[in-house]
Amino acid sequence: RFLQSWGMSFGMQRDEFDAIMIHFKKRFGRKVKREFLPSEIRQLTLAYKEALRRNDIDVSDDPKEQLFTAISQVMESWYAPKAVTYREIMGLSDAWGTAVTIQTMVYGNLDTRSGAGVMFTHDPKTSEDQIDPTGDFTMGNQGEDVVGGLVETLPLSEKQRLKDGRRKKVSLESLFPSIYKKLVEVAEELIIRQAWSPQEIEFTFQGDQEESLYVLQTRNMIPRVSRRYQVFASTEQLHAHYLSSGIGVSGGALCGRAAFTLEEILRIRGEYPGEPVILIRSDTVPDDIREISVTDGILTGKGGATSHAAIVANRLGKTCVVGCNKMRVWEKEGRCHINGHELRSGDRIGIDGHSGAIYAGSHETRWVDVVN
Repeated sequence: RFLQSWGMSFGMQRDEFDAIMIHFKKRFGRKVKREFLPSEIRQLTLAYKEALRRNDIDVSDDPKEQLFTAISQVMESWYAPKAVTYREIMGLSDAWGTAVTIQTMVYGNLDTRSGAGVMFTHDPKTSEDQIDPTGDFTMGNQGEDVVGGLVETLPLSEKQRLKDGRRKKVSLESLFPSIYKKLVEVAEELIIRQAWSPQEIEFTFQGDQEESLYVLQTRNMIPRVSRRYQVFASTEQLHAHYLSSGIGVSGGALCGRAAFTLEEILRIRGEYPGEPVILIRSDTVPDDIREISVTDGILTGKGGATSHAAIVANRLGKTCVVGCNKMRVWEKEGRCHINGHELRSGDRIGIDGHSGAIYAGSHETRWVDVVN
């Protein structure tokens, strides 16, 4: 994982590492990377090192040199093209620069009793002014996987699980009660006793006891912009065209034309002027900021409500549904399957950024107010 992060910071593409990983999974008959034996992991690591060598990327054996190179890379990342694009779209100043935080490494991917996640101290979907832990976490992965929208996530609380209608009947609260209890205590300390604004807290844990919890960083939550949102009118046609559900992140009911790439978004804008466009992806990563900015809605197969794409979609006022695990996407072919139903580029689709529901076709909507 270190070699992949190092290589990508110097311009390598994630796809190059994914191809190596897929090759070794097939070679050794493994479905997921945690099934690799130590000897197999060694061969995979050597293949990653060779990939870096082919790209003329050097990795020093001196930890101090690694640290100072990493600091330099973070500072230089402010000027990366994708960072410049992000600031342009989000209306941020080029004059600010970026900070560097140095922390002891905590391994959320150590084993299945480890994990990482992001917690909103308040439910972003309601106007309730009370602590209501909401967010995502994953076991055996790192925080980057959650924020990057690359993995299937689980809810924090049982209340959230029931509200979201999650397929898996587990949560952080049910699997790791001590970790969940400590997170709630952290939220109460910040919000009630320190009088902070609602927070977005990134955390990692290396075991199932409360002393294994580490808070990596926290920042102010972005408040909901609109006090009203649209819902689908309950009709026989709507229910007949129900496809599946994901996690509703932002916005309300939206019908539009399906698109899978930036080029398709622009083409559909020309062919169907005035009609909304909904970007469909297996996952969305920070590099997809341009696509997110020019579309009206986003639907993904992976990721959770705290992924980078979900946060950006919310800030830009886009309708967003993530984590539809019944969807398979063939981006290059411009098509997807949702519960066996095929959708192609230009087909009509409806998504509900509040409930997470997904429908084929176009359907009537109406406005409702956000309520406690």
